[in-house]
Amino acid sequence: MRDVAAILGVSPETALLLQLTNNAVFALPRSGIVIRIARTHQLLDRVTKVVQLGRWFARIDAPTIRLAPDVEQPVRVGDLVASVWSYVRPSPVAPTVEDLGLVLREFHALDVAPIALPAWDPVGDARRRLADAEGLDTNDRDFLVKWCDRLEPQLVALSHREEPKLVHGDAHVGNLLREASGRAVMCDFDATCIGPWQVDLAAVAVGEARFGGTGLHEGLARVYGYDVTSDQSWTVLREARELKMIAAAVPLISNSPSVAGEFADRLKSVREGDPKARWKPFAGLAPSRHQLRLSASRHT
Repeated sequence: MRDVAAILGVSPETALLLQLTNNAVFALPRSGIVIRIARTHQLLDRVTKVVQLGRWFARIDAPTIRLAPDVEQPVRVGDLVASVWSYVRPSPVAPTVEDLGLVLREFHALDVAPIALPAWDPVGDARRRLADAEGLDTNDRDFLVKWCDRLEPQLVALSHREEPKLVHGDAHVGNLLREASGRAVMCDFDATCIGPWQVDLAAVAVGEARFGGTGLHEGLARVYGYDVTSDQSWTVLREARELKMIAAAVPLISNSPSVAGEFADRLKSVREGDPKARWKPFAGLAPSRHQLRLSASRHT
């Protein structure tokens, strides 16, 4: 983060760590930017895709955040890459699931982006994470591999049935921001792809089932105009979302006992076929949303 800030000519002395999972995301409010660093060099293609999407979103005035102006992107520091975005100051009126429904309706109405985007492939993403995993129990690995093998042909069949659309890939209220104008916009395009539009409605429904909450899915379905749990492919969509939510932790379990414990609990609930078991967000198990004061003599 320091090196990226130096390249941009801004001060890193006071920064907010917004997220520390697969990306390290820092806000520099005084400079009006957010620096989003992929935590492995293997994600170069993903960061490049996100930057290309950001430029296209700006051209068509999509309901999304904007890249920081006048910055050559992606920004490279050693083996790592970062994207830089315009900072959206917190709003006293937090985005709601109803905002999400309106944004998704607009997002799904967009044309397919004129750039190379991957096809929706949660199984392929899970397999890549498994291949890069350290400290994963052999039995857990075998279970996940067999789950991927069983689910993959069902997802292929679903993709063939539906018209391909632009899919955000991780559509929940946590990925919404509210601009000063009051407009709600989406952020975090790591998982953006081409696939069945129903994928974006499944995230809230599965999230409510696993993390709790009341009326979130109902509110989204009402505003968007479709109840994804009534879709003929709902069971497959739910499994695909849960696989994503479990596999996301695989690269992190060797470095965080708390994440490893939650990973084990999630996997156990799937093994036992318990759709009512409650999960804890991984984001709450790692440092996040606390202020880091970074002096010139300190390193992170």
